[in-house]
Amino acid sequence: MKLFQCTNCKNTVVFENHTCVNCGYFLGYSSYYNTIVSLDTNASQWKLIDLENKTYVYCENHKHDVCNWLVETSQESEFCLACSLNRTIPQLLDEENLEKWKHIELAKHRLVYQLLQFRLPIISKIEDNQNGLCFDFLSKDDLVKASKDIKTGHANGVVTLLISEADPVVREQVKKQMAERYRTLLGHFRHEVGHYYWDQLICDDEHVLQSFRSVFGDESESYSDSLQRHYENGPKSNWQQSFISKYASSHPWEDWAETWSHYLHLTDVLETAYNFGMQTDPKITSPESLKMNASFNPYKESSFNKFMDTGIPLLYALNSMNRSMGEDDPYPFIISEPVKKKLEFIHNLLKGI
Repeated sequence: MKLFQCTNCKNTVVFENHTCVNCGYFLGYSSYYNTIVSLDTNASQWKLIDLENKTYVYCENHKHDVCNWLVETSQESEFCLACSLNRTIPQLLDEENLEKWKHIELAKHRLVYQLLQFRLPIISKIEDNQNGLCFDFLSKDDLVKASKDIKTGHANGVVTLLISEADPVVREQVKKQMAERYRTLLGHFRHEVGHYYWDQLICDDEHVLQSFRSVFGDESESYSDSLQRHYENGPKSNWQQSFISKYASSHPWEDWAETWSHYLHLTDVLETAYNFGMQTDPKITSPESLKMNASFNPYKESSFNKFMDTGIPLLYALNSMNRSMGEDDPYPFIISEPVKKKLEFIHNLLKGI
């Protein structure tokens, strides 16, 4: 994530801040200009010199304290790009639902930020029902009303997320039940949107599809049968040698979505390190494999080798720092050579190589 500053007092602020804690000015994020600007607290709309003298208001969801993105007044929608993708949100009169939805929106806005940096098409399903993307955030009441079992997942551009996932206790319980090494809201979004972009970037391009199959395998094998085998028999033997996770070994579609989410994890971490000017010079006898210098913007870097040669030492350092605080590794995965090939496929696809 990029580092941001209040344009009034130059205090460092984070992506989600609505107000500068130093000077008290309101803060608004422009997704078009990828910047945060300070706003007069005595106004409800602002003509902003920093944004080409155009007039802006907050996204409609700002009133719920879940969004700090700005909307140009000349636009028809009262919602920002990220919030315009919502098709279903929970009943907000329930304070528990509202609190969970806030956490969900924080993660989703970070996802949309990243999709914009990749210059991926972001089209609301409300505008394009066939090719668009939307999100359904369902509460326990929604599940009771439904006539079928609903789970977090993706289908035809609809990403469904059970808002119970926003409860860290529930999420940890499911993590243990599923014997998973990593489970976060942002991870869910990155995985599920990977399925959507498989449809957009690969499905209808025969050349890209054949290249995909040479790396990930034949996705035409029965998806339902593959998942049933996975849940009944467990992951493929020696899955660590070829897959980033157990679930990735279940079917090429899940392998793609898992690897896609990990590519997004790594890119985000690298951008953060780049903005902090991070580099390492390990105090060991042979430090070469752990040296790194995050001196580049990963969204603009075409060299996959540079991407990985910087990313892997960075993740090692990140894990080590967490252990110093008595916390688990934030990235408890091993990137094998076959997984690198899959990550490289995604890298080249996104860079247009």
